[in-house]
Amino acid sequence: MPTNTEQLIALSNFIAEAVRVVIDEYNTAGIPVPSLRSASTAPTLFDSPENVTPMLSKAICTIEAACAQLSFTVASPGHVMTNKVYGFYEPSAMLIVCNAKIADLLLDEPEGLHVSILAQQSGLDEDKLSRILRMLATKHCFVEVQPDVFANNRLSIKMLSIDPVSGLLGHMADEVQKSACNLEAVVFQPVANVPPPTSIDTAFSKTYGCTMFEYFRTPEGKMRMDRFAKAMVGWGDVTGKGMLHKVYPWGNCPPGTTVCDLGGGNGHIMLDLVHAFPNIEPIIQDLPPVVEQAKELWKEPNPTAVQTSQVSFVALDFLKDIPVSGCKFYYLRHVLHDWPESDCLKILKNVRQAANSLSKLLIHEYVLQHLVRKDDHTGFEQASEPLLPNYGMGCLRLYQQDINMMTLGGSKERTLEEFIDMAKKCGFAFVKLWDSGETAVVEFVPV
Repeated sequence: MPTNTEQLIALSNFIAEAVRVVIDEYNTAGIPVPSLRSASTAPTLFDSPENVTPMLSKAICTIEAACAQLSFTVASPGHVMTNKVYGFYEPSAMLIVCNAKIADLLLDEPEGLHVSILAQQSGLDEDKLSRILRMLATKHCFVEVQPDVFANNRLSIKMLSIDPVSGLLGHMADEVQKSACNLEAVVFQPVANVPPPTSIDTAFSKTYGCTMFEYFRTPEGKMRMDRFAKAMVGWGDVTGKGMLHKVYPWGNCPPGTTVCDLGGGNGHIMLDLVHAFPNIEPIIQDLPPVVEQAKELWKEPNPTAVQTSQVSFVALDFLKDIPVSGCKFYYLRHVLHDWPESDCLKILKNVRQAANSLSKLLIHEYVLQHLVRKDDHTGFEQASEPLLPNYGMGCLRLYQQDINMMTLGGSKERTLEEFIDMAKKCGFAFVKLWDSGETAVVEFVPV
C-alpha cells in the first residue's frame, strides 16, 4: 500500500505524463495546443469528440481526475466541501449570461467591452452583471482584461446563441436546476407513499405539476421545448454523436442493410452514419411531429437519400407500437435512460417482436461503472491507482447525468449488468460492449 506521500507524487506524475501526451498528440496532428484566451468561433480538430484519439482521451481524463484528486487531498475538507456546495451559483450565473446574450455582445470584440456597455445593451444592472461575470471569469469562463472590462474566451464562446451547446446550458441551468431543488423531498418521501410507476412522482413534476414533456406542450413551456430541441443537438456535439460510425464495423454490412433508429429524433445520428457508410438504409422512427421534423432536416444535407427512399420516416410510439419488422439493426441512442425499467421492458419487448433471428440490437448509452476494482473483462479500461478505477472526475458527467434522469423522469443511467439483465428479460443475449469514449454501444442478439 503506497504511503500518502507516494500517492501525492504518483498523482503529480500522472498529470505531468498526461500533459506530455496531450502536447505530443497536438504536435502529431499539426495543430497548436489550445489557449483559454482564444475567442475563435472556429472549432479546432480536437473540439469534436469524434476526432479525439484514444491516447488524447485517456490523457484528458487522467488530467481531470488527478488534478481534482490532488487538490481535494491537500486542501482542508471544509474548504473543499464548502466550494462544492457553492457550486449551484455557477449555472445560475450562466443562465443569466445566456439569456442576456452576453457572449453574442462580446463577439468580435477582442479587447472586450466595459460592463457599463454590456449592461446598457442587455438591459441588466451594471453592478450585478459585473459581479456575475467576474465570478464566471474566476472559473475561466470569460476574461476580465481590464477592471470591469470583459472579453470572450474559449469557454464563453459556447454560450453564443447560435451554438447548440448554449441550449443545453440553458436547459440545465433553468428547468433542471429548479427541479433539482425538490430532489431531496422526493428522495426522502416514505417508501410506502411512493406512487406506482404509472404515476411517477419526480422532482420535476413536484416543481412544475406535470411531467417534463407535458410541461413542454404548455404555452409557458413552448420556449423551453424549442430550447430543449436545440439542447439535444448540443448534447450530441458534446458527447460525440458521430462516434457510432467509428466504433462499430459498419463497413462489413452489405448494401441495403437496414438500421431502425428508434426514438431517432430528427435523424441526425443516421445522417452521419449514411454519410460515412452509404450502404446503410436507415429508418427513423419517433412520434409523428418529430418524424416530420426529421423529414425536413434530411432534405438539405442529403436530398438524394430522401428522393430515392434510402431513408424512411415511420411514426410510432415505442411504448405501444411494434417497430418496422425484420431490420438488421435496431438502434436506441439515449432512449432507455429516459424511462424506468417497466417502460424499458415494454420498449425492448416491442423490439423483440419486430426482430428476426438475424437482427441485432444496439443500445447506445452511458454505461456506469462501480468504483471498485475488479477483473470482469467488460471492455472498460480501469485507471491506475491511486486514481479511482472509473477515472473519477474525468467521467463525472456520467454520474451527474444519472441523477439528472432521476430528477427529470424518475429514470436512470445504468451499469452494463443492468442493461444485460433487462435485455435478457426481453429475449436478447449480450454480445459485446463497444467503447465509444464517453458513451458505449452495447450489442445484443435475439435468443
